Amino acid sequence: MKYRLLKKANVQLSEIGFGCMSLGMNNAENERLIRAAFDSGVNYFDTADIYQNGFNEETVGRALRPIRSKVFLATKVGNRPRSNAEGWDWVPRKSYILEAVDKSLSRLGTDYIDLYQLHGGTIEDDREEVVEAFEFLKHQGKILHWGVSSIRPNVVREYVKFSGFVSDMLQYSLLDRRPEEELLDLLEKNEVGVVVRGALAKGFLANKDLSDYLDYSVEGVDLLRNKMGLFSIEKMTKSQVALKWLLAHSAVTSVVVGVRTMVQLNDVLGLYDSRELSTEEVRELSEVLSPNFYKSHR
Repeated sequence: MKYRLLKKANVQLSEIGFGCMSLGMNNAENERLIRAAFDSGVNYFDTADIYQNGFNEETVGRALRPIRSKVFLATKVGNRPRSNAEGWDWVPRKSYILEAVDKSLSRLGTDYIDLYQLHGGTIEDDREEVVEAFEFLKHQGKILHWGVSSIRPNVVREYVKFSGFVSDMLQYSLLDRRPEEELLDLLEKNEVGVVVRGALAKGFLANKDLSDYLDYSVEGVDLLRNKMGLFSIEKMTKSQVALKWLLAHSAVTSVVVGVRTMVQLNDVLGLYDSRELSTEEVRELSEVLSPNFYKSHR
């Protein structure tokens, strides 16, 4: 495993983070996967309070308890589940954040959260109030750092103004190049860590049945996958090529990959058994399809 510095937090994160959202409902199997990832060098684990109505935090906390001090644990806040258990409401309010953090701490079975992230964000939010809540929690010692999970350039641009903002989790892949328009340069310039989600584009960059994706047609996705498949002669899977392409960008701190099975985990971690992509190969992959840009979510 290789590590990169989350600069404002002064913490070394594994290049591959464990996306806990994909975990199932079996505690024993989840623990087996999480501990296998840790034993392979993964130190960054990401969850959220709304995943599986809180069970995800519970199962992750249970698995990490014996090694809690050796890992970087991230969770998210901002979506309040409805009383009828059907969906949730967006509540980026200080009072709700201060209420929700205690529930997350209890489910995770820990005294502190390494990274507490606002799970979304709109331009209408009261960012001063959100930051005030996070900074208060830092003062209390309940969280060590805070960030956001947002793809909205106009929202992220406002959070960059706050010194305590250490990371942004955003969707980025060979099939979603929208962060290249503005966000990657903005975050890197301000030493805010870029945490990537959606690296495999819902599996379309792996072996999932072909479909269109965002602005790309089935034919376009197929063209890109065929280009990625050329690396198979060097025993690189498409997943590994997709991850190597992301990690070639200097702005990227860590790529969080959803893992549900040991086969998936071994595939992801197998990227370190092969060589890096050359600058030319990265460029060639980037040129297969034209980059897409944000048309909404500004």
